[in-house]
Amino acid sequence: MSNNLEGQGVELHGRGRLVELQKQPTKCALITPDLYRVAKKRDAEVKKQEFEGLARAIKLDIVISEILQLKEIKPATFVGGGFVDSLAETVKEQKIELVLFNVSLSPVQQRNLENRLGAKVLDRTALILEIFGERAATREGVLQVELAHLNYQKGRLVRSWTHLERQRGGGGFIGGPGETQIESDRRQIQERIGKLEKRIAKIAQTRKLHRKKRDAVPYPVIALVGYTNAGKSTLFNRITGAKVMAKDLLFATLDTTVRKAKLPHGRTIMLSDTVGFISELPTDLIAAFRATLEEVIGADIILHVRDVSSKDNVAQAQDVISVLKLLGVNGEETPIIEVYNKIDMLAKNEEEDAIDNIIPVGTVISSIALSAISGEGIDELLLEIEKTLAQGAKSFKILLEHERGEDAAWLYQHSEIIERIESEQGSEFTIRVEPRYLFALQSRFGKKLTGSIL
Repeated sequence: MSNNLEGQGVELHGRGRLVELQKQPTKCALITPDLYRVAKKRDAEVKKQEFEGLARAIKLDIVISEILQLKEIKPATFVGGGFVDSLAETVKEQKIELVLFNVSLSPVQQRNLENRLGAKVLDRTALILEIFGERAATREGVLQVELAHLNYQKGRLVRSWTHLERQRGGGGFIGGPGETQIESDRRQIQERIGKLEKRIAKIAQTRKLHRKKRDAVPYPVIALVGYTNAGKSTLFNRITGAKVMAKDLLFATLDTTVRKAKLPHGRTIMLSDTVGFISELPTDLIAAFRATLEEVIGADIILHVRDVSSKDNVAQAQDVISVLKLLGVNGEETPIIEVYNKIDMLAKNEEEDAIDNIIPVGTVISSIALSAISGEGIDELLLEIEKTLAQGAKSFKILLEHERGEDAAWLYQHSEIIERIESEQGSEFTIRVEPRYLFALQSRFGKKLTGSIL
């Protein structure tokens, strides 16, 4: 395969990834179609701004970005012929190399547009895949993104592996060797998909073993989910003291990060930061990242972080709930706390009214308004997590002699310590225990439990 790629600005790197070599950012045009007759779930201007954010996430040089009003979708090119001709002139005049459409294009539409525009054409799905390809940091993340890339490209073989499976250092969308390689590429793609699926399954099995080890010291898992750039990583850092990358950037976080954190009464939890969701998130990408998102699937509580400074926050929240449903997660079985983040970005004289007017999305147990940047509302959130974990729990008193340090440590790990009073006889604990630990508590301490406090 490498012989076919010589002379095309492509270099094969040690990890088997193809990296395009191009120093200058690719000049691109962004087109956001807006259909007249389609119910407006989203504001067109907000969609346009989000698309620009996606393009900037891989440092593309945006030459033009516009909203195109459409009466109907054209089967051959999605947009009308007159617009295609006008855009072709602009592409030629501005020397634009890449045209991005903020919709999902069929393989035929993509191919027809490329032929008429004389430039590379990608749709929204392909752009998101490009971003993930650049951002994936762990070995598992790289494999998952590559798998999603290949599944997406199976029906779009108008280009070769030069576009399919690489982590690129910049936005250099170059061409492939052409139609003569399509059958060879298709066979290689299918073989590669099979290998990737086996590798990812093996990693998932290893993750399951690690999870069993962690469950031996059972801390509740609290998973952060939300639309991309809602502030999950900033909130994660604020609560745990970690230094996960948190920038005003779409998809700043791809790989799940888990850290310990303390609740107000000393209870230890595992807080999990996950990849941000987005509208029209490719199904293949959700499937590929399912193993990574196991922290969400198995969480005791989900914190749904919403950027309430965005006027599109309701539609964004609906997209998040839709992805959770695809993962088999719902508020009826797993408690969901809505976190109204970025209240510091609301006008102070409008903040209270704005928060009161926020519409909860899906089944939620409670809502907390806060600012992950300033820390306002964080204490209230931690108390709400504590309260939610305590639902269905029972409280006990237990007196332990001073020398029983190991038993005291067990209580701190498996229960919430409400109060500890020291005396000559020992330490008297008032504890709250979740139903899943009641049997272990009774087995370990038996008659030392002085009774349940209802």
